[in-house]
Amino acid sequence: MIESPPNQAQMSFLAPNLMDQLNPKHPSLQLAKKIPWDFFESEFSPLYSANGRPAKRIRLMVGLCILKHLENVSDEVLVRNWVQNPYAQLFCGEIEFQWKLPCDPTDLIYFRKRMGEQGFEKILASSIIIHGENALEKEVCIDTTVQEKNITFPTDAKLYRKIIVRCLKIAKTHQLPLRRTYAKEIKALKLICRFAGHPKNRAKARKAVKRLRTIAGRLVRELQRKLPTNTLDGYIKEFDLFNKGLCQKRGGKNKLYSLHEPHVYCMSKGKAHKRYEFGTKVSITTTRDSKIIIGAMAFSSNQFDGHTLPEVLLQMKRMIGHSPEVALCDRGYKGKSKINDTRIIRPSAVTKDTDSQYKALMRKRFRKRAGIEPVIGHLKSDHRLNRSYFKGFVGDQINVLMAAAAFNFKKWMRLFFSPPKWSNYYAKSSVG
Repeated sequence: MIESPPNQAQMSFLAPNLMDQLNPKHPSLQLAKKIPWDFFESEFSPLYSANGRPAKRIRLMVGLCILKHLENVSDEVLVRNWVQNPYAQLFCGEIEFQWKLPCDPTDLIYFRKRMGEQGFEKILASSIIIHGENALEKEVCIDTTVQEKNITFPTDAKLYRKIIVRCLKIAKTHQLPLRRTYAKEIKALKLICRFAGHPKNRAKARKAVKRLRTIAGRLVRELQRKLPTNTLDGYIKEFDLFNKGLCQKRGGKNKLYSLHEPHVYCMSKGKAHKRYEFGTKVSITTTRDSKIIIGAMAFSSNQFDGHTLPEVLLQMKRMIGHSPEVALCDRGYKGKSKINDTRIIRPSAVTKDTDSQYKALMRKRFRKRAGIEPVIGHLKSDHRLNRSYFKGFVGDQINVLMAAAAFNFKKWMRLFFSPPKWSNYYAKSSVG
């Protein structure tokens, strides 16, 4: 069951209509007219039950999700700002000015879980449709980047300490007597590991890390012995993670970097200032000339860039209805030169015998392809792609899709409702 929308026929004398008080030409209100709210109502209504307490209106929740990434704010800040901003309220479908919070911040978490990846793909598709023919170019640009996860920089000492803390918490929950809690020793070992980078402390720190691993292993085995069988079954996944973290080695594959985000993997993108990044690989696809994002997705494993192209092109077909003729990629996509009906073009060595017209065409193409780099920069700095705060891999997918949708919405507002340039004003006045 979903809350019914506000009744426009019944207006209050003390609370006049918002539309009568606000600027109807404001970019956010013009954007609200372009977004297909009825489409979202029809697509998302089946996900709600007909019984129980009425849920928040779909337009309100979808509007809040869009505003979150447009304004680059957290859930808590978003609902506080919504009360103060009449344009945000009208964007979300309110008729009169509201004095209370639209929802609890945790309601947005439940809404994202309910919609899932497929629901937010529809929001991205709607952000593409409003651009019309500009989003239907024959050539596209594809590139990958890293979406970091909101986890601390992983070290063995941190991982072992977290395993110990989890084990002690499980023992306390089920009131299991342990032979020893190692509280004082763990505190001393933590201080030793803190200064592991100093040359005089390296040997000491290595011994401390080894001791932490020994303590963690003892506690895990003791809990597995003492917990009843039916209780232990509820912690199977957790103990599998503990054993994986304790058994992994420095040169191993599929390592565990975080207990609460076990899907995170390590990537090295060749950056001088940040050698390793921990999160998920993300692919961004834009049109060549207009730079509208028509594809955005995260990958559950650290694949070679060339192996990501079939999934990327499949998503692009879902978004715009057809596959592009040409995909412009960098040298990291070395491999196939054609996938289905799409040609894959990468920079190649140009010889003296190469036709001059072909040289000019390729130069133009790859100058345009370089324009995807600032698009990724804006996604990271303005639309929350720099770090994912959502839970799990599904949260990473949702964050990527909403960042791309917010970029497209903002681009539409900037293109159609930007203030006139002074150069154009002077040009018109001189002609007159």
